[in-house]
Amino acid sequence: MLSKIKSLGLIGVDGFDITIEVDLGNGLPKFDIVGLPDAALKESKERVHSAIRNSGLQFPMGHTTVNLAPADVKKEGPMYDLPIALALLTALGEIKPEALEGTAVFGELSLDGSVRKVNGVLALLITARNLGYKRVILPKFNQNEASFIDGIEMYGVENLKQVVDFLNSQICMQPIQCRSFEEIKNSADTSDDFCYIRGQTAAKRAMEIAAAGGHNIILIGPPGAGKTMLAKCMPSILPDLTFDEALEVTKIHSIAGVLDNTAGIVFKRPFRTPHHTTTPTALTGGGLKAKPGEISLAHNGVLFLDELPEYNRNTLEVLRQPLEDGKITVARVHATVDYPAEFVLVASMNPCPCGHYGSKTHECKCTPSAIHKYLDKLSGPLMDRIDLHIEVDAVSFDELRASDHLEESSASIKQRVNNAREIQRKRFAGTNVKCNAKMTTKMVNKYCVLDDETQELLKEAFERLHLTARAHNRILKVARTIADLDNSPDIQMQHIAEAIGYRSLDKKYWV
Repeated sequence: MLSKIKSLGLIGVDGFDITIEVDLGNGLPKFDIVGLPDAALKESKERVHSAIRNSGLQFPMGHTTVNLAPADVKKEGPMYDLPIALALLTALGEIKPEALEGTAVFGELSLDGSVRKVNGVLALLITARNLGYKRVILPKFNQNEASFIDGIEMYGVENLKQVVDFLNSQICMQPIQCRSFEEIKNSADTSDDFCYIRGQTAAKRAMEIAAAGGHNIILIGPPGAGKTMLAKCMPSILPDLTFDEALEVTKIHSIAGVLDNTAGIVFKRPFRTPHHTTTPTALTGGGLKAKPGEISLAHNGVLFLDELPEYNRNTLEVLRQPLEDGKITVARVHATVDYPAEFVLVASMNPCPCGHYGSKTHECKCTPSAIHKYLDKLSGPLMDRIDLHIEVDAVSFDELRASDHLEESSASIKQRVNNAREIQRKRFAGTNVKCNAKMTTKMVNKYCVLDDETQELLKEAFERLHLTARAHNRILKVARTIADLDNSPDIQMQHIAEAIGYRSLDKKYWV
């Protein structure tokens, strides 16, 4: 007896169609799984056998062959336990084949027959909808994640017996109801707000520019100056996630297995802070299954690297491609996948090993060679990709206690950022570019036109600071963002001057 059940698989963040075929033959009891299964999938025969038996159902005797087509694509994980079990029961006549027409199934089975959660559900459901499936059966534990997908019937199930009874019309089940993303998003709250940061006016201004244009930024200053607190407040002034952006981020987090199933969706911009001991593989993604890394988990959000020179130089160098392209290609033995990686890089560092070089209140005890060795961990090409270099000095007692009133709130800053982003949205309508930082060279030439006097100022800075062509373009992009914040259609002298000021550290530290 032959039966077929439809399921889905994942390659990176994209799903693909899988047909699970079961053939029951004569002969000695044997259970074979073919179609490039991994170790976890090969072990599913034990889970499926126990789950069927403990659910009070009949397990087939004789030679059983399970094929997962297409046979030339690697299949991973225990998510095929449930469809394999249903295919076996269909082959035995316990379930009518027509009951599963137009239905995709996935889920892991426990030995007692209960259905356990799987990763990557959002990507699987989007694929099922795009492929024209009418119905999906999935673990109940994943139903919060599934509740944001419309256009397809979805049923969350708790155990194998429940699925069999449902397919045989012995019980009725209600499909998962869709939830409103806007309601979830509006309920978000954050304790990190710029209103609690005293002083640091220049740094706050730079953070606002970075948020408005999607620019990368590095904060350089002594310990305790507030660099980490400034970085943590960055998501509070970034534009809210759109529903499409939230789906992109949620897919990545779900595939990586780090999604909060309580909410079911990522409704705030990610803020990832990998430790300085992290490896290149952990940052970019990889392993045997080519899972997403920290830079992909920070997609549409912020990647914060605290104490940048403490990271291994090889680890930092892997950032160069995603900072330019907005994606990372992970090539491993079993798979080569592309993961999105469009994030705002916020980095911080001390100006020297002791942290007090250039401080107004403390004396630096480091030798010139020690400072050079410390800063030499950061390559010129990497620093070129950081648009704003900001010096942050320690806050004095008088600044901390100057007033009992709070500083300007993140909500107020965010309003200006949103206005600037709206200008950019209209400017780049019809393209894949979302913000000034991602402008192509052609766009820079079109939207960053300078008059003769302003161009002369930029030329002088280019020659005196020994800037590269990449740094030249990034100055223009930052100036374009400053002009957008001023609602100015043209880049003026003061906009270029301020943008150049954010590159002054090129000469001070790295030239």
